[in-house]
Amino acid sequence: MEFPYLLITLLFLASYLITTQLRRRSSNLPPTVFPSLPIIGHLYLLKPPIYRTLAKLSTKHGPILGLQLGFRRVLVVSSPSAAEECFTKNDVIFANRPKMLFGKIIGVNYTSLGWASYGDNWRNLRRIASIEILSAHRLNEFHDIRVEETRLLIRRLLFSSSSASSQVSL
Repeated sequence: MEFPYLLITLLFLASYLITTQLRRRSSNLPPTVFPSLPIIGHLYLLKPPIYRTLAKLSTKHGPILGLQLGFRRVLVVSSPSAAEECFTKNDVIFANRPKMLFGKIIGVNYTSLGWASYGDNWRNLRRIASIEILSAHRLNEFHDIRVEETRLLIRRLLFSSSSASSQVSL
């Protein structure tokens, strides 16, 4: 009966030691709050409203803070000068999106506009979207279709809510 608990404890301890060793090797990272838990990271620190929690952490630990949210590393920047440096000098580094399995499947191997990394492909997709889809001419051209689809959506919502309320009253 004690064997599964011992095994789980040893696995938890081993994963904790491995993650701390990996963190020590990457010395170019910003300071973190506390040691993060192996699977959830610093998620236990975030309480609603999140912006107040992050503000408290930044006043306590400094304007630039690294957090581990699950398996993702997150950089919290709370000073205007640091944010300006992130968006001007290091904009290409922060422009990329994280590689997730969902983006590979839904984003057609990271080639769609929402999942593509910053580069020639992304710039080309953005240009096509802004000229062909989101231009004023195209938006005016599809105005009647958008209005009709909105009417259909409202009718469906009203019908489903009225049928749901009639089922409840029976």
